[in-house]
Order: sequence, then C-alpha cells, then structure tokens
Amino acid sequence: MASIYHINKGVNKPIEFKGLKAQYITYLAIGLVILLLLFSAMYILGINLFICIVTIAISGTALFMTVFRLSHKYGQYGLLKKAARRYVPTAITARSRKVFKFLSGKD
Repeated sequence: MASIYHINKGVNKPIEFKGLKAQYITYLAIGLVILLLLFSAMYILGINLFICIVTIAISGTALFMTVFRLSHKYGQYGLLKKAARRYVPTAITARSRKVFKFLSGKD
C-alpha cells in the first residue's frame, strides 16, 4: 500500500493576499481600522453622513493605492531596508589612534 504524500511548496515564502506581500497586509488592516474609527468619530460628532462617506471613500481609495504601490515597488523587505538605510552613517570618524592600536587581537 503506497501512500502519496504532498509536499508543501509554500514553506519559507512570504504571506501574499491579493498581490499584497508580507507587512503590507498589516499596514492595510491598520489603515482600515483607523478609517473605521475616523468614520465613527465623524458620525458621532454630527457631521453630515454624505460628507462622512465621501471623506472615508476618498481616504480609503488613497490608502489602497498607496499600500499596493509600496508593495509592488519595494517588495517583501524593500521598505524595511529603505527605512534602515537612514541609520547607516555616511562616514566614520576616529579622533585618536587608540582604536587602531589593538586591532591585531594580541592583548
């Protein structure tokens, strides 16, 4: 009796949903929650319902377009690499030679 085992080909691949990769799904979810809270706050404050719906629709469209554009432009880790690049110094300065004296490791 031979058993047939199926190999999962998706191991170590990033999560993808409708073209969004990895952390962009989280960004979109957080943005949608913020839009929901904004709509409820505007509605409770008594702003006209038509204005609330139009504002949230425009903001939601901008959110979707921005997140999808970032996902396609930078990919899974590109946006994180871009953010990390800001912390890399352009130059390293040493004011004394003490740093270089003991580089050989023979203390």
